Amino acid sequence: MTNDIAISLPEQRPRQTARRLLADAGESLAPAQGPRSLYIHLPFCAHKCHYCDFYSIVDRQDRQLAFTQRLQRELLAQAPLAAPLESIFVGGGTPTLLAPALWTDLLTTLDRAFDLSPIRSGQGEFSVECNPETATPELFDVLVAGGVNRISIGAQSFNTNHLHTLERRHDPANVARSVELARGAGIGRQSVDLIFAVPGQSLEEWTGDLERAIGLGTEHLSCYALTYEPNTAMTARLERDEFIRADEDLEADMYELTVERLRAQGLDRYEVSNYARPGRECAHNMAYWRQHDWLAAGPSASGHVAGHRWKNTPRLDDYLSIDDEGFAPIIEHEPPDGRRAMRERIMTGIRLREGLEIDVVCAAAERVAPGARRRLETSAAWHKEVGLLIERDRRWVLTDAGFLMGDRVASDLMDALA
Repeated sequence: MTNDIAISLPEQRPRQTARRLLADAGESLAPAQGPRSLYIHLPFCAHKCHYCDFYSIVDRQDRQLAFTQRLQRELLAQAPLAAPLESIFVGGGTPTLLAPALWTDLLTTLDRAFDLSPIRSGQGEFSVECNPETATPELFDVLVAGGVNRISIGAQSFNTNHLHTLERRHDPANVARSVELARGAGIGRQSVDLIFAVPGQSLEEWTGDLERAIGLGTEHLSCYALTYEPNTAMTARLERDEFIRADEDLEADMYELTVERLRAQGLDRYEVSNYARPGRECAHNMAYWRQHDWLAAGPSASGHVAGHRWKNTPRLDDYLSIDDEGFAPIIEHEPPDGRRAMRERIMTGIRLREGLEIDVVCAAAERVAPGARRRLETSAAWHKEVGLLIERDRRWVLTDAGFLMGDRVASDLMDALA
């Protein structure tokens, strides 16, 4: 997401909470227009993986109970804004590290505070991220009773050497075990995450990871190229020359192999890094990429309601100690801004298989930036000429070559709103 006009508040001690901004957002919403998606962040991890830049902590103070109680208060505070929820996604951290009894408390609060009828009817989606080492029958039974119907399993690799490089501490065999436990408990949808372009990884080894994942028979795979985010241990190790990052041509070969191999298995690419059987796309992430509204709870969680964007504090101490009628302390708030919203719409929409609806996007861009329609059409024409875009059903859609350069295409199109 862009941060063109972000208001950054001191991280050490946030001075603002989400209460006022969500009250302002709520005033502009009709009763049936509330957010239909909810993201929840559980920060606890048994170990901090070196590549990860999501907020997570190895908590030595056993604050799971205090955190869960605080999170429940935040959810109760936000619930009046929500329409019937069509998607919930619980990420982390390692959500499945939370004790089953605390999961029961959390799921009970969700069921009482929100209308989960779309999820309970099977039309909606309730996803939880899962580390293979933390999957147990007891936990999965609790999740199913609370309405969870989708598990996203962080495999990353089936090669122990590459797991060691990534500082992932799980037995590859437990990935298949987690899938089977989920199915046995009644969680009908499973997704698996993989990472490629790991230092030292060959094309043959990546092929092996793909084949192992395909053999699990899941309906969804997320395959991400390793990125070196600022302030991560992985980036620090790279800067110390402890390893050599994967060659760009090899990374491109791995990506092209992924698309080809998964497509042959009926797992179509519907977003740059995500592949699914028809109708099994991650509905919650689609809400993000289509710029729908969503609520967000937990430390570091980011939400979007009625044009307002905010991020909760990424510090558990502040999250636990600052409680404004249940609302959490925030470190960033972006008020509604049509030009920023349009840039984000282009940035996320072009990454999708469905692409951008030309007439709708051009008309919306023209309203916030006169002349943008002509600039968008000129930029799109150039990208079509060089083979990165095509026009299909009055949509701009990336070609296979365009997906390899999706960030470049998005940046060029967004420049039309400058």
